[in-house]
Amino acid sequence: MANITAAEVNKLRQATGAGMMDCKKALVEAEGDFDKAIAILRKKGQKIAEKRADRDSSEGAVIAKVNDDNTKGVIVSLNCETDFVAKNDSFVEMAHKMADIALNTSSKEEFLKAKFDNITVEEKLIEQTGVIGEKIEIGGFEILEAPFVGGYIHGNKIGALTGLSKNVDNAEELAKDVSMQVASMGATTLSYKDFSPEFVASETEARIAAIEKENIELGRLGKTLKNVPQFISRSQLTDEVLAKAEADAKAELKAEGKPEQIWDRILPGKIERFISDNTTLDHEKALLDQNFIKDDKKSVAEYVKTYGDVEVVGFKRVSLM
Repeated sequence: MANITAAEVNKLRQATGAGMMDCKKALVEAEGDFDKAIAILRKKGQKIAEKRADRDSSEGAVIAKVNDDNTKGVIVSLNCETDFVAKNDSFVEMAHKMADIALNTSSKEEFLKAKFDNITVEEKLIEQTGVIGEKIEIGGFEILEAPFVGGYIHGNKIGALTGLSKNVDNAEELAKDVSMQVASMGATTLSYKDFSPEFVASETEARIAAIEKENIELGRLGKTLKNVPQFISRSQLTDEVLAKAEADAKAELKAEGKPEQIWDRILPGKIERFISDNTTLDHEKALLDQNFIKDDKKSVAEYVKTYGDVEVVGFKRVSLM
């Protein structure tokens, strides 16, 4: 049996992150051969990974990184099974290292094959599964490139990136604020203009059905019924629809006995209310059409305009929540 020294054990621990006893056992089995000991630990990790393949790995750490000239950003989610592991400093440090590596790749596939120390990221994940004893894997992985990219991280649980059309004064602040919006509100598209007609039609039908079903129960209980919307996106509000809304508003004012000379002061508010009541999908799903979380009197698009001639050209989001 090889005479294993404390220095050899520590060297293996530093190389793999494995515990002292696991390192000592591996060195003994490998008869002191360092490379064979690493192979033994990785084989152990592979076996554990196979056994835990079906486990839920919904905990972890989400890390967002941006390169030095703010033209590229990445978000990497390093997932594990328990919150205990997710909060471990060495686990979070490993997630940061992986995000640094990801910045120099162009896809998740390339990233997994990239080098982490002297092995690939993919091999490192297997190794750490053996070391930690939990399923360790890459969950979310997003890359964003633009003339200016900035980001925001919320408690290592949600990461967001925003791409701007140019680098303007205080671009970092703008990108961070919009990324905070993305992290908080979970938009799925940049603007309602990106919705397909088929998607809007399907969403409208589903919402009408849900409200009508709810109204049956409300009616049974003798409660006030909810309004059943005809529209849920600005993309449905054609000139004809808006003209009818204006005509209906005028008829309402006339029925209320309001003097015609004051209608011009009241109509804009009524039309804005009509639009607001019939664009719920936009407020939920379209980033630029959402109310800005720091000032709900502005849309995100209106907030972006306060920074001058700049546009949001893209965004990415990864969440463990």
